[in-house]
Amino acid sequence: MNDLHRHITGTAPNGSRRRHKAGPLALLVLTLLSTLVTGCWDRLEIEERAMILGIAIDKAPDNKIEQSKNLTYFGDPPVTKSPPLQVTLQLAVPGRIPLGPSESGGGSGPGQKPVWIHSATGLTIDDAFNTIQQEVPHKLFWGHVRVIAISKEVAETGLTNINEYLRRNPDVRRTTWMIVTEGDAGAYMRITPQLERVPILYLLSTMDHAVQMGKLPNAFAGVFWSAASSKGTDPFLVYTRLVKDNSVQIAGLALFRSDRLVETTEPLDIGVFMGIRNLQEGGYSTLATIPGSNTAIMYQVTHRKARIDVAIVGDKPEIHVKIHNEGNLKEKSNEEVQLSPEVISEIEKNMSKYTPDYYKKLIRKTQQKGADIFGFGEYVRAKQPSYWNKEIGTKDKWEELYKHIKVEVQVTNSIRRVGGKIT
Repeated sequence: MNDLHRHITGTAPNGSRRRHKAGPLALLVLTLLSTLVTGCWDRLEIEERAMILGIAIDKAPDNKIEQSKNLTYFGDPPVTKSPPLQVTLQLAVPGRIPLGPSESGGGSGPGQKPVWIHSATGLTIDDAFNTIQQEVPHKLFWGHVRVIAISKEVAETGLTNINEYLRRNPDVRRTTWMIVTEGDAGAYMRITPQLERVPILYLLSTMDHAVQMGKLPNAFAGVFWSAASSKGTDPFLVYTRLVKDNSVQIAGLALFRSDRLVETTEPLDIGVFMGIRNLQEGGYSTLATIPGSNTAIMYQVTHRKARIDVAIVGDKPEIHVKIHNEGNLKEKSNEEVQLSPEVISEIEKNMSKYTPDYYKKLIRKTQQKGADIFGFGEYVRAKQPSYWNKEIGTKDKWEELYKHIKVEVQVTNSIRRVGGKIT
């Protein structure tokens, strides 16, 4: 009990008071605790950021190149093989971005635009951004970039430098949409859509809702970069075009070989691609005919299931793709034709007979360009690793071999529901 009393009171056994000394450990603890109360030393107010919402990248027009402002070099510009770029940014104006369907709580008033469009040219993408930063009072902030639009003309020259620049930027989200535009990509930053007050939000909702409806696979920047780095897969992006009334149309897929655009597809080829890739939710509708009649029907795929097998025949791999589509008959052009069980069975057989041609057509198109967007090469790597390591080994060799391999496709279709009476 006396020992406990002395421990509490700090009294030595002889009754004298014990002196406490602050040792090095105590000073270290105080130093570490002080770092927790330093406050927001690196804070940056939202009004002091130039928030980028969207980026468009085009080939710079000749007249813009001649008007260079010499902001990033002395004397004459360096000589480069790559075409000069024109970068167009859509910047958010603080206080004018709408927060909801009404103006209460924020939003732009009459005659006030919620975004500011700014553009500049440069020999590289960073050169153009440095010019823009020289003319924008606040620091450019990439954390809110949602859409990056790249013109077809630029994509055909290759995206190596652009991708490397974006991948090294830690603020660029991997879920940012990258799209290829049929014409001027900068026009996408200037559109005035009817359904949204912020153009980039309209583009973003167009892509996101298409995914939800089963009309589009995720084609984020991270997906593109992952496929470009893969040995057995080539990347793809969404191909778009502007139509009347400032609307954006999903026009197909942009096929890449490594990082260079080599071909574009038709809109319905997106559904074909999703079927081969075993993206199960469907959303596309196609017109077909009832055998033995002049009646057209509308068939919508709602579910898909695919299986890909690999076999080595001779000295080359063979790919076998089996796909089953399940969907609904939504409409028929002739109401006098009744959908009996026998007629429905004939429709299923007829569709299963001719639909493989569409799958084979898309596969042949990708083989002609050496662009394996389906990832068949990854199946060869996974299921035949010894063959891959011995005969292929690199992405370049697979892209050349992909042109000559045999791909067999088997497609079956079934009808789950019909939108009319059955007799």
